[in-house]
Amino acid sequence: MAGTLDGITVVDFSRVLAGPYCTMLLADMGADVIKIEQPGKGDDTRAWGPPYLGDQSGYYLAVNRNKRGIAIDLKSDAGRQIALDLVRNADVVVENFRVGVMEKLGLGYDELRAIKPDLIYCSISGFGRSGPYSSRPGYDLIAEAMSGFMSVTGEPDGVGMRAGVAIGDVTTGMMASNMILAALLHRERTGEGQLVEAALLDTIVGWLINANLYYLITGENQPRTGNAHALVVPYQEFQAADLPMIITAGNDRLFAALCATIDRPDLPEHPRFRTNSDRIANRAELAALIEAELARKPAAEWAELLEAAGVPSAPINTMAEVFADPHVLARDMLVEVEHATLGSIQLPGVPMKFSATDAAVRTAPPVLGQHTREVLRERCAMDDAAIDVLAAAGVVQVWDPQ
Repeated sequence: MAGTLDGITVVDFSRVLAGPYCTMLLADMGADVIKIEQPGKGDDTRAWGPPYLGDQSGYYLAVNRNKRGIAIDLKSDAGRQIALDLVRNADVVVENFRVGVMEKLGLGYDELRAIKPDLIYCSISGFGRSGPYSSRPGYDLIAEAMSGFMSVTGEPDGVGMRAGVAIGDVTTGMMASNMILAALLHRERTGEGQLVEAALLDTIVGWLINANLYYLITGENQPRTGNAHALVVPYQEFQAADLPMIITAGNDRLFAALCATIDRPDLPEHPRFRTNSDRIANRAELAALIEAELARKPAAEWAELLEAAGVPSAPINTMAEVFADPHVLARDMLVEVEHATLGSIQLPGVPMKFSATDAAVRTAPPVLGQHTREVLRERCAMDDAAIDVLAAAGVVQVWDPQ
């Protein structure tokens, strides 16, 4: 099947995580994403290891599948001209430099709009293009801290904690891809391009949902509750006889079913546990009563009983267990693809599923300059001799498969 975004060309000036994650999603849906990197060095994440697979870092491999990679010196006049030629025939530009860098390179929105009036130009940054922090560099951990996310994450008596992955970068990349799709739809309807921008701080503040409203309603910070839900009880980690497990009884009916399953049908009628508000007020006491019963059997046995009762539960899987899980495998969330230098490699699959169009891992992340020659021939009408001159001058880097 054709991809949903077949025929859409994205010139990707981004690096590290938020931008590359955004453009990877677009590429997964069929867009032709041309990733531009610096000759000799490439994307910063190429050096972010271990782990490495051969000479390729896991960090880089994680967010650059399905793209064509070229290496151009954007600070050179010839390199900038190549970039302009690529944009003339593109639909979308994505960049995540510090605000002002693209303008210094002569590749800002106004310059590119002049040569491609219907261009969708996506700018990703830490703090956006306006406001007192706009000139600051953007880092995920900074945004997690400043957004309030860390203040509501972690154990009650501990310090605020970051997420186990760069969740601000990833969700900002998702936000940016969503905005690009909306802008493409607007262009289809009106013929009008536009500038769209996604910022790490805006994004995290926007998705803090109940933590936001907890403060706006009460004037107090939502308390840290570790692996327990701050506003729903019981909805947390519990220790069974052998292993910890997650149980989420998110309403009175599920709470009653949980209690019946663990042979404590009396608990829902107890004055301290009748409503969710009661259970929040007496969280520690209730958790202790539930764990006392769970200690009688191993987690796997409880999981079967809870599933039969309709109560959601889950093991706390390691990554090894995730990629051996039959459901994960049935959903094609582990795939193999041929890499230019590494042979067959494993990558996570595409989480988007379409019935009428395709979203799949088609190509491995490119090595530095892998498609420079191919793209310059195709998009800039250059012959090999002209490309060789540019390569000799250091304007471009061409990967030699030999």
